[in-house]
Amino acid sequence: MKDYRLFLIDLDGTIYRGQDTIASGVRFIKRLESLGKDYLFLTNNTTRTPQMVVEKLAKHGINTDISHIYTPCMATTSYILSQAKENKKIGVYLIGQVGLWSEFFKHPEFELNPSDPAYVVVGMDTDLTYHKVQIATSAIRKGAIFIGTNADLNLPSEKGLLPGNGSQCAMIAAASGCEPIYIGKPAKIIVELLLKQRNCLKEDALIIGDNYETDIKAGFNSQVDQLLVLTGITKKVDIQGKRQPTLIVNNLDEIKL
Repeated sequence: MKDYRLFLIDLDGTIYRGQDTIASGVRFIKRLESLGKDYLFLTNNTTRTPQMVVEKLAKHGINTDISHIYTPCMATTSYILSQAKENKKIGVYLIGQVGLWSEFFKHPEFELNPSDPAYVVVGMDTDLTYHKVQIATSAIRKGAIFIGTNADLNLPSEKGLLPGNGSQCAMIAAASGCEPIYIGKPAKIIVELLLKQRNCLKEDALIIGDNYETDIKAGFNSQVDQLLVLTGITKKVDIQGKRQPTLIVNNLDEIKL
């Protein structure tokens, strides 16, 4: 395998499966650490703060810190701040949970403004209400920029597939007549922001994940090499006749560093 400088690693289906640990994924992280290789956990989950992700990883045998976590919430704030004018408060209306809210209000540039926001940002919200959708829709119709933290239509769970953030965004898009700008995988925005932050060229990075539609397509869209691991959602049969990832392995023990 090529000598990559930075590994961008998915979580659910790659390192763990819900509450179950994927041992080969944990061993892979420990091998990276022993070799001094740089890595980041690149997740589409917006419901957890980076510290909450660190605590969940600890339960699966990985001791890391928030410097190794990157979420769509972090990418979304970076994206908006890169577009904004200096010395002016940025009004936002947020739909989401603690991961989204805590990330936005780390930054003094943002202020909550449900009546006339510059941006409507929609992340996963298991307490979504008609009232929240109505406020978001009205603001977008008045000119607010509509951002979706990720486009995942469904989330796997022990109850089966649940509606994901992409489904929430689809409802708001239908009601407002405006499609969102998506930040998380498979969009290239999150990858490009992360590479810039890490001062890493795209040819020196590798995206690792179990989901062809999010992880692997994020690599395609950002021109970063991809490794599909068959411990989660996507199986080989699912990608027959499709564009193939750079690498495919049954589990992360097969990767030679």
